[in-house]
Amino acid sequence: MLLKLFLAFTLVPFVEIYILIKIGSYIGAFNTVVVIILTGLLGALLARYQGLQTVLRVRESLQRGEIPGSEMLDALLILLAGIVLLTPGFLTDAAGIMLLVPRTRSLCKQWIRRKFTQWINQGRANISFYH
Repeated sequence: MLLKLFLAFTLVPFVEIYILIKIGSYIGAFNTVVVIILTGLLGALLARYQGLQTVLRVRESLQRGEIPGSEMLDALLILLAGIVLLTPGFLTDAAGIMLLVPRTRSLCKQWIRRKFTQWINQGRANISFYH
C-alpha cells in the first residue's frame, strides 16, 4: 500500500511534468497552458452534467424504493473524474475523461465490485446493516 501511495504522489507528478515539458517544447508554453485550462474546464463541465444526471437517477431509484448502489458508484467515479480533470496535466486529464466515458466507467465499476467481493471473502472488509 505504501508503494502505491509513493507512486501516486511522486511518479505521476513526475510523468505529468515530463509530458508538459515535451508538449510545451512542440507547441509552446502558452499553448500548453491554454490546452490544459481548456481540457480542465471542458472536463469539469462534462463531469457536472453527468453528475447531475446521476443525481436524478439516484432520486428515481429511491422513489421506486430501490437502493441506488450502481448510481452511487457512478457518482463517486464522476466525482473522482472531476477532481483529476481539475488537476493540471495531460495524464490526469486522460484518466478523468476515461472515467466520464460510460463504457470505461462501467469497466471500473465492475473492477471495484470484484475488489469489494474479494476483500469481503478474505475478511479484510465486512458489511453490517443496523436497523
